[in-house]
Order: sequence, then structure tokens, then C-alpha cells
Amino acid sequence: MNIKFFIYSLCVCLSLASCKSLKQITSRDDSNNRNNASRNKNRDPRFLDDINVTPGGVANNTTSSSSKRAEKERKTTVSKIEPDPSLSNSNIENANWLQLKYSIILDASVEKLNNPALLQNIDKWWGTKYCLGGSTENCLDCSAFTQIMLRDVYNVTLPRTAQEQYNLTERVDQENLQEGDLVFFHTSGRRSITHVGIYILNNKFVHAATSGGVMVSDLNDNYWRPRYKGGGRPKS
Repeated sequence: MNIKFFIYSLCVCLSLASCKSLKQITSRDDSNNRNNASRNKNRDPRFLDDINVTPGGVANNTTSSSSKRAEKERKTTVSKIEPDPSLSNSNIENANWLQLKYSIILDASVEKLNNPALLQNIDKWWGTKYCLGGSTENCLDCSAFTQIMLRDVYNVTLPRTAQEQYNLTERVDQENLQEGDLVFFHTSGRRSITHVGIYILNNKFVHAATSGGVMVSDLNDNYWRPRYKGGGRPKS
């Protein structure tokens, strides 16, 4: 009986000792888990390319945000650039319209019509009636028209008559004519110069014609070609 009691007591003691050791081991393992969890919780979850992830949130790319801010600042800077005050919207629209209009009349590309003052003055005088000796917006003759145009567009002073303008200009071959040069004609039986116009481009010239007033004609027209007597460039 005593031997059985002793054996039973020994088994109980061994059992209690095993449970205590197991509890200590379990406690140590749980402590390690808590420490690891604590370290992981305090760590800032940062990945490549500065992408931060917040629990329960959406991935935020800080580099993308910086790029957006930089783009916004660039657009703001560009928007602060002030346009040329001398170019109002109405002037720009008018210039564009005249380029389109006269590109058709002159059979030329819009890019070649880069003198707004010339186009505006042609358009101002377009259709004005011809009258010998006239120099007003009501009517004018060819030499008065060239005199006014070169003064207002090119700041060049010319004498009053076609013959005088011919005498005071340098001769220019037809293939070398440039915008603003004068073109001279004999339109009557006299040997003197009786008609003058302003060369534009593409063999076209503007003038005050007896038949239709201020208009654009072609040097190769059947009427003007045999009467053409040369080009002249105002002397500087």
C-alpha cells in the first residue's frame, strides 16, 4: 500500500513539473510573438518608389503627387505670361481674316502674307474710284495711290506723278521684284510713264485702275503685259 501511494505521488509530481515547464515555454513563445508584432506595428511600411501604404487606406505615390504639383506650378507660371498689349483679339482676328482673303486674291499661301500693314491699307482703299488728279478716299489716281501707300506702309516719300516716281527709282528686273517695288506702264500713245502700281508678290500688283478703281492685277494679263515698262525700287 505504501509503495503504491509512493508511486502515485511520484507520478503526480512529475506531471505537475511537466505542466509548469510547458507553461514557461509557451509563455516565452507568446512573448516573442508579442514583441515581433509590436515591432512590425511600429515599423513604417514603405516600399519602392516612395509608395506608402496605410492600413485601411489606398496606396499613395508621393512621387506622383510631387510631379502633379510641379506640373500645376508650371501651368500657373505659363498662365501669368502677359500677351503683347499691342495685339488685341480684334486686331489678330482681322489680320488672320485679311491673310485668308488676300491669299485667294494673290494666289499665294497665307504664310507669305506677313505684312499686316500692307494688307490693311490695300483693304482700306480697295474699290476706291479712279479720278485724274484725285488723292482722297472719294477718288484718286494711280500715282496718288502709290504715294500714299508707300508713305503709310513703308515710310517712303515719293513725288506726285508716275513719271517723277519712275525717274527717282532704281531699275529692277521683273524676276527680281520684291514687295513694295513700283511697276510702271505706258497706257497711251505717249512715250512717258502714264501708269504705276505697287508690286506685292507672285506677279501681282495693286493699283488704282481707270476701269475698276483700286484693285489687284497680274503683270502677265493680256492687257498689262505688253504695256509693262519696268520695275523701280525707291532709293534709300
